[in-house]
Amino acid sequence: MAQDTIQFLVLHRCDPSCNMARYYVLSIEPSLFGDATLIREWGRLGRSGQRRIELYENQSCAMEALETWLQRKQRRGYLLQGGQGGLDRFQCWI
Repeated sequence: MAQDTIQFLVLHRCDPSCNMARYYVLSIEPSLFGDATLIREWGRLGRSGQRRIELYENQSCAMEALETWLQRKQRRGYLLQGGQGGLDRFQCWI
């Protein structure tokens, strides 16, 4: 994988009986200083969410953190979006 490639995963959690429609995006991007950053974005579908940026020494450390967050969110009921890397995160409203 190229060093400047942006990778991201889109997760969602929808439960109409609880009026729950949430998304969670995990991405790894290079910083301006050559470090790797893990960007986490989350919120309610259809609304602007929150964003947190975490800096890591290298890409492998950022990948470990991404995998940790992915496992944590899957334990809480989030599902990986079908089109991995796609921005079609609003499908659960259909």
